[in-house]
Amino acid sequence: MRRPWVAGNWKMNGLRQTNEELLNGISLLAAADGVDICVAPPAPYWTQVVDVLGGRGISVLAQTVSEHEAGAYTGEWSVDMLRDCGLSGALVGHSERRQLFGETDAGVAAKFAALRRAGLQPVLCVGETLAEREAGETLAVVSRQLLAVLESQGADAFDGAVLAYEPVWAIGTGLTATPEQAQAVHASLRAVVAAFDAVRAEQLRIVYGGSVKAGNVAGLFAMPDIDGALVGGASLVAQEFLAICQAARQRL
Repeated sequence: MRRPWVAGNWKMNGLRQTNEELLNGISLLAAADGVDICVAPPAPYWTQVVDVLGGRGISVLAQTVSEHEAGAYTGEWSVDMLRDCGLSGALVGHSERRQLFGETDAGVAAKFAALRRAGLQPVLCVGETLAEREAGETLAVVSRQLLAVLESQGADAFDGAVLAYEPVWAIGTGLTATPEQAQAVHASLRAVVAAFDAVRAEQLRIVYGGSVKAGNVAGLFAMPDIDGALVGGASLVAQEFLAICQAARQRL
């Protein structure tokens, strides 16, 4: 049985005072044993979050990372900076980074590799737009995004990593893929990895992201290839995030 994994992506939200209130609530999540729980706050608040949650078994992730080690890359942060601040890994290839900031499959793969070299956890995000889904291109798109890492780094690159399927049309829209739609994509992604290494494919945790909330997560977690969730807006409400993590606990 794959250990459930749930992460809250705060995106560009939060101030020190409101973070403190949220973190006080999230601190209760240590009770959700058997589930790996992470939060991904904006960079200015990394240390605030690590100071509160670091001793409670809750990991802290960056929302992105540079593929470069150091140097003249204004506005970027390196894997060494993540590690120095107590972070355990980072999201790479989130749809907002791809759509709004022009990140390419090759660039995302380079960030994934940088995290691996540093011994940090990569969380690779893949997903299709509404137009791509309506054109029947979902599996081609997500497979291409996944293969950018598999073909350049091999299946062993996913040892300890997480793969997150986040349909772009369901992020922040209130729309959610049905459990059956999400399961079909998750199963296909696992099959892509299995073509390289069947054992690693079975071990890989593939999680769903896209307007996940307490009210719809039970059906998603009932699917055999959905191993957790990458949560957006609902992670900014402590009780909502707690309920999602407890639902993941029921999957054990």
